[in-house]
Amino acid sequence: MKDGKVTMNHNPVEAFFEKFISLDEDDRIKIRSLFKKVKVKKRQFVVQPNFVATHRNYVVHGAFRSYVVADEGQEHTIAFAIDDWWITDYNSYIFQKPATMFVVALEDSTIMQIDYEKEKELKASHQKFETFFRTIAERGLAFYQRRLISNLTQTAEERYDEFVEKYPLILQRVPQYALASFLGMTTEFLSKIRNKKTNQKS
Repeated sequence: MKDGKVTMNHNPVEAFFEKFISLDEDDRIKIRSLFKKVKVKKRQFVVQPNFVATHRNYVVHGAFRSYVVADEGQEHTIAFAIDDWWITDYNSYIFQKPATMFVVALEDSTIMQIDYEKEKELKASHQKFETFFRTIAERGLAFYQRRLISNLTQTAEERYDEFVEKYPLILQRVPQYALASFLGMTTEFLSKIRNKKTNQKS
């Protein structure tokens, strides 16, 4: 790495871009120049309330959790992100307003960051980059809609079963208290569900 910029011939964030758009060598050079590689320690915050989220974060390897804290002190997990996922406080990042949530590393992690102004520069350089960011935004919106519907229509056990089926890798890497708050239940209730599943298998 030189001057905080990734100088390798190929990096993971390029591979993610190529899932949605084609890249030529000039595009690759531009991505490398605008993203920076950052090491994040476990329990380190990359977003905190009342500070503007200046970066969009692509997780090379590691695990993150975004959450809010209610007035009574209860934590509510909004999202997880592991390898090959993105995370930030999107409301803060998109509108450049103070954040309302925390984003914290659940394990030692490596991320690729692009800041707000550099993302604007990347989008302005070619329509394909506008298409890329629009596509991942649409996919994110669809995810949050599915989650909202499941919270409104499914039982706690059904929500857990769906999470286990769709996100087994995340299940292995996030603490139980965080998963419980994501699924909208207490840690104790989640333990009961897991014990029930274990007993059913035995």
